[in-house]
Amino acid sequence: HAASGCTSTVRRRRVDGRKTETDSADSCRENGADSSRDTDTEKRRESVQTGTFWLTRIVLLRSVAFIYLVAFSVAYNQNKQLIGEHGLMPCKSYLNSVKRYVGGKVGMAALAYTPSILWFLDWDDMDANLDGIALVGMALSAFVLVTGMANMVIMVTLWVLYHSLVNVGQLWYSFGWESQLLETGFLAIFLCPVWTLSQVPRRCPPSLTCIWTFRWLIVRIMLGAGLIKIRGDKCWRDLTCMDYHYETQPVPNPLSYYMHRSPWWFHRFETLSNHFIELIVPFFTFLGRRMCMVNGAIQILFQVVLIVSGNLSFLNWLTIVPSLACFDDASLSFMFRSGGGAKKAVLEIQNEDAAGRTPKPTKGMLIRRVVNISLGILIGFLSIPVVMNLISSRQVMNTSFDPLRIVNTYGAFGSITKERTEVIFQGTLNPDPKDPEAVWEEYQFQCKPGDIYRRPCLISPYHYRLDWLMWFAAFQTYEQSEWVIHIAGRLLSNDSTVLSLLDHNPFQGRDPPRWVRGEHFRYKFSPPGSASAAQGKWWLRKRIGAYFPPVDLEGLRGYFQSRNWPHPHIPPNRS
Repeated sequence: HAASGCTSTVRRRRVDGRKTETDSADSCRENGADSSRDTDTEKRRESVQTGTFWLTRIVLLRSVAFIYLVAFSVAYNQNKQLIGEHGLMPCKSYLNSVKRYVGGKVGMAALAYTPSILWFLDWDDMDANLDGIALVGMALSAFVLVTGMANMVIMVTLWVLYHSLVNVGQLWYSFGWESQLLETGFLAIFLCPVWTLSQVPRRCPPSLTCIWTFRWLIVRIMLGAGLIKIRGDKCWRDLTCMDYHYETQPVPNPLSYYMHRSPWWFHRFETLSNHFIELIVPFFTFLGRRMCMVNGAIQILFQVVLIVSGNLSFLNWLTIVPSLACFDDASLSFMFRSGGGAKKAVLEIQNEDAAGRTPKPTKGMLIRRVVNISLGILIGFLSIPVVMNLISSRQVMNTSFDPLRIVNTYGAFGSITKERTEVIFQGTLNPDPKDPEAVWEEYQFQCKPGDIYRRPCLISPYHYRLDWLMWFAAFQTYEQSEWVIHIAGRLLSNDSTVLSLLDHNPFQGRDPPRWVRGEHFRYKFSPPGSASAAQGKWWLRKRIGAYFPPVDLEGLRGYFQSRNWPHPHIPPNRS
């Protein structure tokens, strides 16, 4: 009792004229209760409370910045080869075709058709333009990632820069996660103050409306993915899709090899879990704070599983971002150092609010509230066609309903390929491609299966765009994927631009091949523990036939001219 200030002395007081003993324990209880209340108050002052999103904003901004950094890094390393001056699909040619389509001048019509700042840059060195956009994007996103600070100017710049690349990227930027990054990046703009650079900008509290736009995004992403599966491939309904997915996904990783051999019952469990997570769990978002957090935790765990079991570019990393908005400051405070600047500032703000000392809203803060309400109305309006698409029996996936891709519809793996096929480029120095003695040597891509002894790569969240498109080409024909023949022509001249996208050129330091052909193979994982696996084979393959016949430079001349492709240089000894 001494510690709590209680006295053990028995005191007396008069009640109705009589002396009565007062148990000292009463005094102890009273003082103990006071002390307990003081302790609880102190704890509240030292622990982050629920219902605010200052720390959530920092986590969201850093996460978006990380995805931007990866995306701009991919652009810097691959854009010149894909859409540069000497790329496979030059963006200058694309912009010129758009310019002709809208009447021959650069104006609002051209900008509305293809929003890109490239319209306003000097086209004499398009490679420098593409590199400049990517480098500025990398620098700004790295700044936000490292500092956790951003303002609207930075986030708008990142959004405009990436928009400028996606809109001229053509086939190479046709993936659903490009639109998803643009939508996520657009929402991130409204998390920030206009000019101020601070992790916790006191005069710009995180908008609950903006937090809910992120939550609405993860709901749409998951429902879109789940509904397209149920309506698409029958194997999603009979629970057999996972029997094939790990082996046939675009770019498997080493764990995919082992996951593919899981027992049949585990694959059924995976498929059922997928349906539960994508079709049921998103509705937890609307059932209060705790259930919303459950949704966020499950979605993040689901994306982590997908990350470790396949190379799906930065798609899964990006899908984690809106899931983070399911958590408030109290649930994310463990990520911040006790006594650190951000956490300390949030505690001060919460204590001021609890004490009724909230600063009077400034004119700027009131304008910001109007902007936030306008954002909610805009997202709601643009969501109408998206929701109609979700409930339609003719649902489409990965589609934008507005030119700026502010609100989009998503989906993934609506159908599953049951066997894996690959296109393998081969070249020979033999002057006669029909000679049975001709030695055909294989080109190897960066990550897609080729050499059966090469271990599957692990690259997520990085993305090799050509490797991914080769997966699509393998279950189409070369007439449907003419760019495959464009690559073949470039290989015939040992073109350094295209070769930089590959991992192995068998003619490195030698004469270019006289002929290049595409062979079509069926690939399967070698069974773990089998004789093939013991020999170091990750894959078993069987030839299906020719994907495209042997071609040489002279034979491709008319093909290239008809498509306005520059004809590769013919070495002097081949003329």
